[in-house]
Amino acid sequence: MNRLLAVFLLTFLIHLVDALSYAVRPAGVRTGRLATALSLFNVIALAARTANLIQAPLLGSLVDQAVLRGTSARLADDFRLVLAAATLGAVVGAGAVPTFVRVFSRAILAFERAGSVLGLLARALSPRALLSVSHDVRPPGLELGRRLDFRGVPYGFLVLNVAITAIYTTGVLSALYAGALVPDYRTTATQLSGVINGFATVLFVLAVDPVAALVTDQVLAGRRPRGQVNAVAALLSGTKVLGTLLAQLLFAPAADLVVAVTGWIVR
Repeated sequence: MNRLLAVFLLTFLIHLVDALSYAVRPAGVRTGRLATALSLFNVIALAARTANLIQAPLLGSLVDQAVLRGTSARLADDFRLVLAAATLGAVVGAGAVPTFVRVFSRAILAFERAGSVLGLLARALSPRALLSVSHDVRPPGLELGRRLDFRGVPYGFLVLNVAITAIYTTGVLSALYAGALVPDYRTTATQLSGVINGFATVLFVLAVDPVAALVTDQVLAGRRPRGQVNAVAALLSGTKVLGTLLAQLLFAPAADLVVAVTGWIVR
């Protein structure tokens, strides 16, 4: 149970940070320092990458225990709970995007004054800075809705974001569960998670991220209203939540597909 709780919390953190990443471009537009915003967020993203490194062996140990004890059915329930953690992280992150835009905008300007990440961290931990940040923490309200401009925002890439998020969210879990279903070929099955997530990453890089980047650049150039970059952030965070919910539906079919592909590979 402690191991499962750790995986739950790590998954929550990973998807929380992923959802907050949608606030980077609005903050960059707000401050006029998009390159700094993208670079500075990488410091925050280190938390998610570290969580991924810790999460991987813990997930593997859940599979090993299930195989040893013959409890693969229970493993499916555990993995669905992990998927629920992804949804919870996405929901909390989506709700926190407006606040994070304000806080991150402050951090960008503070970084410019501090001149280094360590200097920024020293300033951020001061009582005055923490008090200032607390004033920016507000739940989304009607004020947010007035700052969103959905006119002319392309929507096709949002459908893709739902599908890509679903594939990425369930990819590793489905492959690991497939390994538990065919324990004799567990290594082959789990290695297919790289293929699944690689496919989702390629789709994201080709079809989703460039569109969001284009809207951002057009806003910076004055060819679109600023509210559209906020609208794109809201829509991406919302479709991420939908994607994690779709992952629940894809979990079992994806595991069956991995089992079938594994059988074809090892023949």
